[in-house]
Amino acid sequence: MKRVIIGLSGGVDSSVAAYLLQQQGYEVIGLFMKNWHDDSVTISNECPWLDDSNDAMLVAEKLGIPFQTVDLSEQYKERIVDYMFHEYEKGRTPNPDVLCNREIKFDVFMKIALDLGADYVATGHYCRKGTIQKDGKEVYQLLAGVDGNKDQSYFLCQLSQEQLSKALFPIGELTKPEVREIATKLDLVTAEKKDSQGLCFIGKVKLPDFLQQQLKPKEGVIVEVPKEQAVYSEVKTQFDSEIEKLEYLSRKIDYNINQGKVVGKHQGAHYFTKGQRKGLGVGGTVEPLFVIDTDVEENIIYTGQGKAHPGLYKKALFVSNEELHWIREDLALKLDETMQVKARIRYRQALEDATLYKVDGGLYVEFNEFQSAITEGQFVAWYIEDELIGSGVIS
Repeated sequence: MKRVIIGLSGGVDSSVAAYLLQQQGYEVIGLFMKNWHDDSVTISNECPWLDDSNDAMLVAEKLGIPFQTVDLSEQYKERIVDYMFHEYEKGRTPNPDVLCNREIKFDVFMKIALDLGADYVATGHYCRKGTIQKDGKEVYQLLAGVDGNKDQSYFLCQLSQEQLSKALFPIGELTKPEVREIATKLDLVTAEKKDSQGLCFIGKVKLPDFLQQQLKPKEGVIVEVPKEQAVYSEVKTQFDSEIEKLEYLSRKIDYNINQGKVVGKHQGAHYFTKGQRKGLGVGGTVEPLFVIDTDVEENIIYTGQGKAHPGLYKKALFVSNEELHWIREDLALKLDETMQVKARIRYRQALEDATLYKVDGGLYVEFNEFQSAITEGQFVAWYIEDELIGSGVIS
């Protein structure tokens, strides 16, 4: 019997994943990760990790599998929380869920599991793992989950071949309703439990409150830039080279306060992110205001009216070599090579046609269509059919 350690989160997905592994004849051990215990920043009164660990324990009891809790809050603070503060400070918007998988679940947690004699680590992610033979070697694939509505492959876009080799995703072939149905039949306490929202570790959190622990509030102005602003009408179509075109399409517009009018105040540009609509507290506009850029140096937020504001749209983005990652290292592009892919810049976004261009300093991703709110610090992931082959941080 191969031993599998499953991260039991206290949710329905990992509960059913544990049951399926049992059915497949594995020796299953449940481990609950305690990643956080500062309750001062959670919105609701309940203590989310406590409820979750109790539910995880009840599931383990019901399934008759050993269970224990591991406290990873120190590593979590170091690798995720400090990184988040650092990124927000630089005016970038990190994705803690992607990092949590790379740094905690499939690194710190995986090492603990392997030390406990596990052959594999399993999670309740909606994705699948494939194995192919290439040049006499096993190559692991990260495949989208069968449930198109719940596919979570994007959150695992930073995994390595080594991490994938030890990973199992038991519910990847199922849809969410099927997972709930199994949990109901087994009478698991998590059967009807709502999916967790908010940051991957604290449950519901007010992000500004959380960030204010480290990043002090600082009053600045909100500027509204009209869509008729000259900077949007200078469209360039002639280029001397492909690289020049890509540089132009992925460029960041340098806004200044004279390009619009001051319409309000805010408590810190680093609390806001591109494409954000809520929390600006500015009324009286025909269409709602969206954040089109933040300047953390000058502490100014630039906004535009309406979803269609030209300041929200770009066709290309750049990933630097340091932040470029190939799950399929065998498919990694060499200098000047290109590749047709499907790509997404956020979870739940439909996959869009795009072309990858490998240049000296990194990689350009050029989309066929304009994309809204391409945000520095977030992850772009690219696929061939239903296989996620690489990703990177938008720079």
